[in-house]
Amino acid sequence: MGSATAMKVVDCKGMSCPRPVLQTKKGLDTIASGQCLQVIATDAGAKKDIPALVSRLGHSITDVSENGGTITFTIEKK
Repeated sequence: MGSATAMKVVDCKGMSCPRPVLQTKKGLDTIASGQCLQVIATDAGAKKDIPALVSRLGHSITDVSENGGTITFTIEKK
């Protein structure tokens, strides 16, 4: 497994569904295979929506943390 260092950060704080998912997809489209994307969201739906998107696209989530209503995903692009 590669390093979990985010190469790009997508800040979706304050956005409601479906914007965090759309912004995550756009962010993934801008990085190369093997790089990581960090997504920061506050929408509760992102907890299930972003992992579903990542799985469907064939990428992997290497880390998820939650702090005070903010969810941070680190996604490795395959």
